[in-house]
Amino acid sequence: MLTLTDDATMQIRNIIDSPGAPEGCGVRIATDPASGALSLALAATPAEDDKILDEAGARVFLEPQAAVLLDDKALDANTDGSGQVHFSIADMGN
Repeated sequence: MLTLTDDATMQIRNIIDSPGAPEGCGVRIATDPASGALSLALAATPAEDDKILDEAGARVFLEPQAAVLLDDKALDANTDGSGQVHFSIADMGN
């Protein structure tokens, strides 16, 4: 299962606790077949077959294909000089 770093947990909580965010929302990670990449977006509810990860109040909805791709990965976050949050995926060290 995907692991969240402390920074990713904090940033996801900031996103889902922001004013105007729907109650019970989360960040959804899904595959984008057109680009072959992953997308990350705020979602009011998980899709029917999403896996739900709730780590210290940071809710992540994983689309099934994304869950397989991210099974042994870690989601990290950092903030650039202009305050924009960037998420990245890293391999878990074995």
